Amino acid sequence: MKSTKFNAEAPTSMKISLVVPVYNGGEKFLRCLASVRALDPAPDEFIVVCDDDTDGSRDHARAAGAHVIVQHPNAGPAKARNLGARAAAGDVIFFLDADCTVPPDAIAHLRHLFATNAIDALIGSYDDAPSEPNFLSQYKNLMHHYVHQTGSAEAFTFWGACGAIQRALFMRFDGFDERYMRPCIEDIELGYRLRAGGAHIRLAKDFQIKHLKRWTPRNLFKTDFFDRALPWTALIMKRGALTNDLNLRSQERLSVGLTGLLLIMIAVSVIGVLFAPTIVAYTLIAALVCAAGLLILNRQVYRFLARKRGILFMLRAIPWHWFYFFYSGLAYGIGLIRYKLLSPA
Repeated sequence: MKSTKFNAEAPTSMKISLVVPVYNGGEKFLRCLASVRALDPAPDEFIVVCDDDTDGSRDHARAAGAHVIVQHPNAGPAKARNLGARAAAGDVIFFLDADCTVPPDAIAHLRHLFATNAIDALIGSYDDAPSEPNFLSQYKNLMHHYVHQTGSAEAFTFWGACGAIQRALFMRFDGFDERYMRPCIEDIELGYRLRAGGAHIRLAKDFQIKHLKRWTPRNLFKTDFFDRALPWTALIMKRGALTNDLNLRSQERLSVGLTGLLLIMIAVSVIGVLFAPTIVAYTLIAALVCAAGLLILNRQVYRFLARKRGILFMLRAIPWHWFYFFYSGLAYGIGLIRYKLLSPA
């Protein structure tokens, strides 16, 4: 059903260019295109940048009425978004990922947000109804939703999957860093530069899109560890920016520490059974204290998951959440060592 909540209030003078980068988007891209065609009102401009696709994505985009730009050779979403933004004529550039869909009133909502708030850019959120039914897809997308819904309205970073920015500002800051040649932290890095330059970025919690990605253990770990945690740690070291918000909140950092201690206590207990049985009881008690601390620190997250998907889902999610803390801490440690070894004395 189409929503007209924002239509009456949204000014029409603000021109919005929708930019979608895609590389072999498949069925999910078709669903993205269908949602764009259903926008009411439509964007003033719809640009799709095909990153040297081989599956006919460019043809589907043209059939959907998009202005298609073909990037050759394949160079990643950062450069693709920049190409789209440079070709755009709108006052505001709205970036959307090719594996996401938008509600029909998204453009009206976007105009309303920019017209009624003194902002230079904004980011949205995934909704709480992920399309893929498997456990990891539900868990990962719900966690993303929770993090954004509980974050500060004054955002410290940008988000390329669902982010809008004044075009003049985007061009002044030279857009995304094209040295990131795969989906990575190019949006986070841009957000850091924007904030350092005094830009006002809003986290619009009610501006929500649906994520269509299917998560598996392999792509979850690869994305979180290699494409996010490691490069984000390098960025933090370079810029000295450890903001107490979103995934970097003090609660998250403390949880990383407790997870590390929990694993150490479990390892010491196993070794103690073989070599020092007298310490096993103490290390197991310490491990239980760490586990209890993790449950207490993250009780709001677990209540949210239980409320959305039930107790059994929550219990299944807890080990994955703690695994996330483990590899986040590991990535930070590796990043710190790299920084100390490679940075000039």
